[in-house]
Amino acid sequence: MSPFKNNNEDNRQRWLACVLGQLPAGSRLLDAGAGELKNHRYCNHLTYVSQDFCEFKGGGKYSEGLSPANWDTSRIDIVSDITAIPEPDGSFDAILCSEVLEHLPEPTHALDEFTRLLKPRGVLILTAPFYSNVHMAPYHFCSGFSKYWYEHHLVQRDFQITELVANGDWYALLYQEITRLGSMERQRGNWIWPMAYAYALLGYMYFTLRGKQFREDLACFGWHVVAVKN
Repeated sequence: MSPFKNNNEDNRQRWLACVLGQLPAGSRLLDAGAGELKNHRYCNHLTYVSQDFCEFKGGGKYSEGLSPANWDTSRIDIVSDITAIPEPDGSFDAILCSEVLEHLPEPTHALDEFTRLLKPRGVLILTAPFYSNVHMAPYHFCSGFSKYWYEHHLVQRDFQITELVANGDWYALLYQEITRLGSMERQRGNWIWPMAYAYALLGYMYFTLRGKQFREDLACFGWHVVAVKN
């Protein structure tokens, strides 16, 4: 059995559940790039509106990267480009955009649209990868969203950042990719895949024994951001 555990995903979903749960009841929230509405479950106390461009249908059997074979966006409320959402200025109390910016050719244009759509003192909740394997091909354009990217572009748009936290660190990233190796090699029919599992188990033992030391200054899965529009 593979020791692989998706700490990236687990950490992010716990954080989103907490942050979304703290929004005032009845707030009108836009889930921009909502996909299959994974985060809708945290928004039962909110007036939830989903948006997506609905062009990605799944990667099929022979997809590039880690793209899912099937992708269902049939429940999306607003089908549009994320940089031109057909809603009036100041329509939302909060906007969520989680793991979407990497799929945009010009991600700062989405920030401009979020700025337009948020009410004064509206809350913007963002996550995007600092490190990412290819997924949702061919709609995967960039990665490397550092804390400095948010500090530059959000402040430039008159947002006050109230939370900016790393998801994991360089060690967590390395551990996850090592433990992914066995299943990846087996899926691709590499005859030496049992050794990959052994290597992954050695990695698991190493990271268990080394204890908790952190290097989010070097790399991480991504940054979790809450910002308020001034």
